[in-house]
Amino acid sequence: MLKNLLKHSLRALKKQKGYVAINIFGLSVGIACSLLITLFILHQLSYDQYNLNKDRIFRMTLDGKIGEQVVNAAYTASVIGPTMVADFPEVDKFCRLNSFGETIVKDGDRVFTVNDFVEVDSTFFQLFSIPLLKGSIHTVLAEPNTMVVSESTARIIFGNQDPIDKMVRVNTREEPYKITGVMADFPEETHFDADILTSFSSNQRSRDPEWMNNSFSTYLLLKPHTLAGTVEAKFPGMVEKYVGPRVQELFGISISDFLTQGNRYSFHLQPLTRIHLDPSVEHEVKPAIDPKYLIIFGSIAILIIVIASINFMNLSTAQATKRAKEIGIKKVSGSSKGMLIAQFLADSMLISFIALVVAIILIYIALPYFNNLLNAKVSFPLFSNFYTLPLLILFAAVVGILAGIYPAFYLSSFNPGTVLKGKIRDGVKNGKLRSGLVAVQFLISIVLIIGTIIMYQQLNFMLNKDLGFTKDRLLVIERAGAIGNQVNTFKEELLKFPEIASVSASTAVPGHNNNNNGYMLEGRDGETFLLQTNWVDYDFLETYSIELADGRFFDRSHGSDEQACFVNRKTIEEFGIADFTQTRFITMDSEEDRAHMPIIGVCNDFHFRSLHNRINPYMIRFKNDGRFFGYVTVKFRSNASAQLVKQIEDVWKRFASNNPMQYFFMSDDFAHMYRIERQNARLSVVFAILGIFIAALGLFGLTSFTIEQRTKEVGVRKALGASGTSIFYLISKEIVLLVCIATLVAWPLIYFIAKNWLQNYYYRIHLEWFEFLAGFVVALVMALGTISYKTMKSVKVNPADTLRYE
Repeated sequence: MLKNLLKHSLRALKKQKGYVAINIFGLSVGIACSLLITLFILHQLSYDQYNLNKDRIFRMTLDGKIGEQVVNAAYTASVIGPTMVADFPEVDKFCRLNSFGETIVKDGDRVFTVNDFVEVDSTFFQLFSIPLLKGSIHTVLAEPNTMVVSESTARIIFGNQDPIDKMVRVNTREEPYKITGVMADFPEETHFDADILTSFSSNQRSRDPEWMNNSFSTYLLLKPHTLAGTVEAKFPGMVEKYVGPRVQELFGISISDFLTQGNRYSFHLQPLTRIHLDPSVEHEVKPAIDPKYLIIFGSIAILIIVIASINFMNLSTAQATKRAKEIGIKKVSGSSKGMLIAQFLADSMLISFIALVVAIILIYIALPYFNNLLNAKVSFPLFSNFYTLPLLILFAAVVGILAGIYPAFYLSSFNPGTVLKGKIRDGVKNGKLRSGLVAVQFLISIVLIIGTIIMYQQLNFMLNKDLGFTKDRLLVIERAGAIGNQVNTFKEELLKFPEIASVSASTAVPGHNNNNNGYMLEGRDGETFLLQTNWVDYDFLETYSIELADGRFFDRSHGSDEQACFVNRKTIEEFGIADFTQTRFITMDSEEDRAHMPIIGVCNDFHFRSLHNRINPYMIRFKNDGRFFGYVTVKFRSNASAQLVKQIEDVWKRFASNNPMQYFFMSDDFAHMYRIERQNARLSVVFAILGIFIAALGLFGLTSFTIEQRTKEVGVRKALGASGTSIFYLISKEIVLLVCIATLVAWPLIYFIAKNWLQNYYYRIHLEWFEFLAGFVVALVMALGTISYKTMKSVKVNPADTLRYE
């Protein structure tokens, strides 16, 4: 039975090879696109799934609110992990992480730059399933100043030598580190990376008892069968017990009064496997993916398959007149409707399986370009897992059935008596459904076009919006602490270059903020205020071209400025400060050690974070020589040449000896903040184009068939004097009408989708009419361009030849 179905299917496909080729190519491109998107989604969902303890590991997050300032971040106090193990019987182990990013490692006189340097507790390998190739998971990081290096890092630094017990230095630290272990390289599908792990106990802050100094990531391993909700229910009591006394000391009010004022200070448990899919939590080493994007791309995958399946339905039903007599003869010969349906479904499934093979070839060809486009490492393990191939075959079978089920029922319903008499149109009731399916294709295409345009508009807006400071021609040197208290001399040496306009040292730069501090205002007892804080020198405002709104900036001629502060407009507006010249902020270090800082000036608001976030109150304090850490920003008079950067590096070497200069350009850094948006926009463009291409391919096949059916009509009209334009209008008017109908449905649909998507951005574009009009125009041009070739070709044929056609 199966053999006969296959034989008949091959014979039928051979007779319709032109339309079959279009169907196979359209389906194969559709299947390839859908599978690529599916692979990308599965890759994103696979983050941290490799961990053996993944269901028991949770990261603590801080949900805080002081005044109008809200914090939702993976920051916790150093003391919280040890306290929870001691107080909560449900908590088995804890592990704190302190990531430094790029770091200098020295082996004797040789210097290496390591991308990801992380301090961790000794329990790290008991929580995270990173294979330890050398050393014991219980002892490798048990002592201070011990280090575990990744396999590839060990090879880079030591070659084929055994790294165990080797001593290396890190940055400018005096104490060397002893290598006690070698671990496997981190898998790409983890929410943080590490080339080197060092013992957190080496850091004095690992023993910091301060509960309101939230600077580290804390992970908890719960005991088996423990519910996260059970642990979270105890958090309010923990806050009251440990944070309460500190609030009373700093603010002079109880923790209950603090919370009653509308403030918030609470902790939550974030499951390990959800970290990569939760962009609402700050302090990610790797940027988290918004699940909305996965939903969007999943929808695109489905829509592309729908477009390809509609092509199949349209072309199959359009060729009904060619197969009508075949069906009539089969029915007269005794074939039942069920047998015919089975035959037609076999035809469509065979096409689908052939398309699957072509799609797999296309995927392997496209995958390197796809990964390069998204900066990802998506793989297609066709034979690695036993279930991959059966799932693909099942997928192809489902696509074949869904695409072929309507044509099968439609073709098998022909009246044999009618079609055998040659009255095909009476025996074949078609047209309206096919037109409806074409309209659906256009609707999907218009949604994809407009959605892609809006995505690019938002990206372009973020890249080009006025940030309130000048990001161009700025080179930022990281880890300026390497030059210690010589920063002013270093600045003077750089200013000797005529191409350099100014130089500034600061503890933070836009896009790299590291202090969120609490303050009080003089005369407003019981109120607390949260501000991003940056310690800077006299040249910061000039270097970043930040506009002064009122007052003045730090001035060398005013010695008292070192105890003053400078704020942005948002601080004045949000805190209700009537006269800043009569206002002083109070630091909250302790009751005995509090500084009163007068506000000497106000600057216009500037974006010190990405456009995902609103501009919040910002304080600038004076950076004295005792604050070594931070950045040095160099402002050029014009674009910096490679030679000038090399000269700056030479100056750096004179001050920082064996520490290589680590730097970035501010404009590139801000563009890098939106790499996820850029990647997603590119992905949308690619698949929007492919979706349109598949729709155009089906429209081309359908137009070819339509013109073939109307060959005699075209000849008669030409013989009666009809012009080529009028004939083109006759054939294309239905397509134009379908595009218009599809547009009217697509516009409100994409408006709703786009408006919801744009809510992810605090600063966003406004939807404009031309974006929606552009979708209509592109779809119309695509449709008319697709049908014009076949239409104009038929117009050029001699009427005498076409009238002999039938």
